[in-house]
Amino acid sequence: QVQFTESGGALVQPGGSLSLTCAASGNISTYIMAWYRQPPGKQRELVARSFTSGNTWYALSVKGRFTMSRDNGKNSVYLQMNSLESEDTGVYYCNNFAEFQPWGQGTQVTVSS
Repeated sequence: QVQFTESGGALVQPGGSLSLTCAASGNISTYIMAWYRQPPGKQRELVARSFTSGNTWYALSVKGRFTMSRDNGKNSVYLQMNSLESEDTGVYYCNNFAEFQPWGQGTQVTVSS
């Protein structure tokens, strides 16, 4: 099994930016990698996916504001978040979209003035 470690979360003001990193303990080159988030009191939701082809998919709520990228050589994926809104608050996780691995601890993103 591959383990994931998310980092980069912080408290940021609305309109600000953050960059998240997900480091995997093994090879992710064949994985469809995804970022998820869990808002306070809500279910975990899919935010973005990165396919092995290099294509990406985004939830409508973040499209145009978030950019997901990956570096297979470093077994890492990233999430650049711009124009942050209070609704983006939550714990952010990464995982293999097609076959879930154990969830990491996530990284807390709080958007508040």
